[in-house]
Amino acid sequence: MPAKLDALIAGLESAKSEFGSAAARRVRSLLDQISRREFRDPRLLIRFHEVLLFLRAFPQSRALVPHIERLLDGFHERVEMVRRRGVDMSEFDDFGTSGIAGTTMQDTLNFETARWLARRIPRNVQIAWDDYEEERPWGATWPRFLPLLEEDADVEANIPWRRWLDAARGRKRDGEWLIQRFEGLSKQGTSDRAISELYDSLRVPLCWKLENLKLSRTRNWRRPRELYFHDRPLITRREVSLAAELAKRRPRLTRVSPNEGERVIEFIREVMLVRYRELYGTTLGDPRSVVRADVGRGVIMYFWNLPPSRRLPLRAYVAGFTLKNGVPINYVEAIGLCEWIEVGFNTFYTYRQGETAWTYAQALHCLCALTGAKVISVYPYQIGQNNDEALDSGAFWFYRKLGFRSGNPEIEKLARREEKKLATNPSHRTSRRILKQLAEAHVFYELPGTAPGAWDTFSTRNIGLRVNRKMAREFDGDAFRMREAAVRTVARVLGVGPAPLGSAERRSLESWSLVLSLIPDLERWSAVEKRGIGEIIRAQSGPNEMKYLHLTRKHPKLREELLRLGLS
Repeated sequence: MPAKLDALIAGLESAKSEFGSAAARRVRSLLDQISRREFRDPRLLIRFHEVLLFLRAFPQSRALVPHIERLLDGFHERVEMVRRRGVDMSEFDDFGTSGIAGTTMQDTLNFETARWLARRIPRNVQIAWDDYEEERPWGATWPRFLPLLEEDADVEANIPWRRWLDAARGRKRDGEWLIQRFEGLSKQGTSDRAISELYDSLRVPLCWKLENLKLSRTRNWRRPRELYFHDRPLITRREVSLAAELAKRRPRLTRVSPNEGERVIEFIREVMLVRYRELYGTTLGDPRSVVRADVGRGVIMYFWNLPPSRRLPLRAYVAGFTLKNGVPINYVEAIGLCEWIEVGFNTFYTYRQGETAWTYAQALHCLCALTGAKVISVYPYQIGQNNDEALDSGAFWFYRKLGFRSGNPEIEKLARREEKKLATNPSHRTSRRILKQLAEAHVFYELPGTAPGAWDTFSTRNIGLRVNRKMAREFDGDAFRMREAAVRTVARVLGVGPAPLGSAERRSLESWSLVLSLIPDLERWSAVEKRGIGEIIRAQSGPNEMKYLHLTRKHPKLREELLRLGLS
């Protein structure tokens, strides 16, 4: 009797972690058997999809790759066959399973992502009317685009909004037409930020058909010049020393051409879209800032910053992602000031058994080289705060065993007690209750030469709250008055004239003036220290955001004050 389909897929899932020529032959045999079967259960089809993607990223032999790619290229046909059976397709719509070729996705996207999507696949995007109930904002916004709509919207009930839009859009898809109208507001003098805020306030749900598009998760990989084949076991976390990796020679970070930078940013938007994920830096990345690092084992990493018009008020921003044999396997985000960065790192579900610790170490190595960071912090969410997935995976111990410590003294004591239990009783498992407690504070990794604990309770949020308390106390809660007063005072102290500044420089001056106004002895700083602040303000709106970050690190007096103001 032939093996059942679920047994064949289980065998393939097991074989993906085996290596050598015999393992490669077994994988090929299983693929051949599975490819001849007809799928009826969407869960089995999803499992097959995920193991195919893993094998494409971590192939055991060259001969396997063309076969895997053919199966992925035709995968949409299997999805369509399952759909025709009338089964529940919701299995394809979770965070870990979305984006498969042949499926339809739906989400409420921000304006930048919605505009990009409508340009990318205009015929596949439309408004999900059945899930749209935000009628009140339509009456305030749509008259900009639909002549005489006020005649109906201002006084009538039960407005036939869709009929109005259908009458105006002609042959265009409703989503494409609406987004183009918002784009047109820029010709009327509306700023990009204002357009984004107006569109986002509508919370328009869009749906888009993936069909067999290249941007689907199924086909969203690139064929590299050379493939790396795994004929030996993958590197485990136990084999990774973060200290050793960070002590290695500085990785080579190569700035790519503007055209390649555009392709990289396009790629990461596709990668995030089909996983229902949006990051500030993946949506708004600056193509001119993209750098590439080839770290070995078929792994290439890309990193980039924000354009001047979208930068944060104080912290510098880096986003990035990793390709393994041309397959996107994770994304990374780092936000920092001086020598400190907060890092978020997420390996996609499919690839979490694939050398995650080694890849993470390479990402940190690149980030430290790019930013000059000496203190690495990880958000509590990453280790389990309000994050069931991180708790289930024991994420705290992933970081702990790489050398991270808790920034909270009491939690650090708790972690050490748990470590003693684990050392004396190898069968001991940390309870979920303890894991939740361990996840209630940032964890830190400090490179040699750094003062331990200096950044443990620092947050730019604390600085922002200080600014707002001063605004309430001295300016009756008026942000405009406070900004004007701060800029006037700081510009005089630094000898900087606000009038000739561009919009980005003006914004940088305003943000830093609010912070500098909290420093009581600013006027007594030396001329060199004041000039240094002026350089920082200009660099923040300049072409190279990393230059700005390095300058904050090289200004001891400013660093001292930022720490004082940001500590809780």
